[in-house]
Amino acid sequence: MRTAFELAASRTWLMTAEALDTLLAVADRQGDVEALEARLGRPLDNTRTVTVREGVAVIPIAGPMFRYANLFTEISGATSTEVLATDIQRALDDPGVSAIVLNADSPGGEATGINELGDLIYQARGRKPIKAYVGGQAASASYWVTSAADEVIVDDTAQLGSVGVVLSLRKREDRQGEKSYEIVSSNAPNKRPDPETEAGRAQLQARTDELAAVFLDKVARNRSLPREEVNDRFRQGGIATGALAVEAGMADRLGSLESLIAELAGSPASSQTRSTTMKVVKTTAELQAAIEAGTDPKTIQIAEPQAVDTDNIRAEAQEAGAKKERERCQGIHALAAPGFENEIATAIEDGSSVEATGLALFKAAQDRGISLDGMQRDSTQAPNAQPPKSDQDHQAAVSAITSRWQASA
Repeated sequence: MRTAFELAASRTWLMTAEALDTLLAVADRQGDVEALEARLGRPLDNTRTVTVREGVAVIPIAGPMFRYANLFTEISGATSTEVLATDIQRALDDPGVSAIVLNADSPGGEATGINELGDLIYQARGRKPIKAYVGGQAASASYWVTSAADEVIVDDTAQLGSVGVVLSLRKREDRQGEKSYEIVSSNAPNKRPDPETEAGRAQLQARTDELAAVFLDKVARNRSLPREEVNDRFRQGGIATGALAVEAGMADRLGSLESLIAELAGSPASSQTRSTTMKVVKTTAELQAAIEAGTDPKTIQIAEPQAVDTDNIRAEAQEAGAKKERERCQGIHALAAPGFENEIATAIEDGSSVEATGLALFKAAQDRGISLDGMQRDSTQAPNAQPPKSDQDHQAAVSAITSRWQASA
């Protein structure tokens, strides 16, 4: 039978490093529930409870998160996402509940089941107000879940983030006198990637990155942010505190649990919907992402424009204009040929484009009886010349004049 440590070390985690180290250390002390209880001096039941206060259901998300009630929920007072989903669904279906508050204080947990729970919360938006309150910590898996609420309210000292995935692998030496073997079917060499080889580590890294991509996609959807901005704004897996988390877009506002419950208490479910949350957008990309995420356009607020550096813009415009004028003059000079000096000077002075100057030179050449062949040879002497007989000849003449400019540009 596999030990508690082996079970824990073989799973994928959405959890802070400190909490994961603690959990693995506890699991490593003894291998079964009875031994752990004896060492701790008492059994640790999952004491998580749901309360309803004036029509507001307060559902705790406390401690490490696991899909099912198991060894770890027994020894650490953790949260089962299966039980949590059931509690949320009951609150949604209960006509006596007008609003739901997810009271989060969790370092994260097991990756399995988190996406389903997050989708359950996100898809319930609009049925009843679902607010997430973070007074302590909402990291990794717990942030994935809380981000799916209509609105995230945080304490000044709350810590949010850790958007990323960890695959924990630890090797234990075989007990003295014991050896273990695994025979993998020949059709599945990648079933047991070896982390001590480069190929094995690459497979494990790819597996972890694939799960992280889903994490980022769902957080972007939940927070109505462009997917490409989430990682940088959310500190690349780091943690943000209080007001800084609000500024980064991880949360919506500061507040307290009591004030939030008072705000929601006694409110009819039909009047407290997601429309009470204003979504501030700063760019067209954020606006598009908010609309695609289903945000009510009435709740979208365009951020005040930042102060514009007019001096810098004016300087850049002047520089760009000067560069364009230099290029125009150089292009016109490249068309110059003996006998057309006046036309060239006029074109530069009146702001004519290179193309317009080419047409003017062509017309002047026609008036002077210069043939198309003569122009193509850069000659100003072509007696008995005939003007072009077709639009094709006309275009060829213009091309002949402008070709020198294009080649020199």
